[in-house]
Amino acid sequence: MEISSAKYLISNADFKQCPKPDKPEYAFIGRSNVGKSSLINMLTNHKSLAKTSASPGKTQLLNHFEIVSDDKRKWFIVDLPGYGYAKVSQSSRRRWEQMIENYIRKRENLTCLFVLIDSRHTPQKVDLDFINQLGKWETPFVIVFTKSDKNKPGATKRNVESFISALLENWEEPPPYFVTSAISKEGRKLLLDYIAGMNESFTVL
Repeated sequence: MEISSAKYLISNADFKQCPKPDKPEYAFIGRSNVGKSSLINMLTNHKSLAKTSASPGKTQLLNHFEIVSDDKRKWFIVDLPGYGYAKVSQSSRRRWEQMIENYIRKRENLTCLFVLIDSRHTPQKVDLDFINQLGKWETPFVIVFTKSDKNKPGATKRNVESFISALLENWEEPPPYFVTSAISKEGRKLLLDYIAGMNESFTVL
């Protein structure tokens, strides 16, 4: 699958104000500064569709983008706020957490949540805790390891294997996962083909 067009649609702070849930929807989430916007731009072949920033916590709303693929199918990408960012007030952080939880648990056309993990690091408790919470919520998700181009040879493989091993302490089997780079476009085709497969099985509730 290839993407024919991608456009920004709307931003809001309440899942009830999201677009009509009549298309498959794929949301991207991860710790602040994990590379969400860069990955979205890489997938859609846009340099600035999603706004990137060197400052963690830039994304504070549910940002919807409408995508049209080369098979004429329309679907949504959603850029979610990051989690685990401590340099905001407690009230702001709790508000973001509630907004994200409501969206993940109540957005009826959410087809899959892509959880981004920085491949430069060893397993982080905040990421493992978030994924374990998704299991309790029975949320469909896959893992996307980002920034593989920024590692020394072999480091990505070691960190990915270490993360999956840490997950298996609480999971019977690991979720699907992809290794990506917004710079080299590693993983782009695999991710788009995975989305194409889910698009095929989507039905309006």
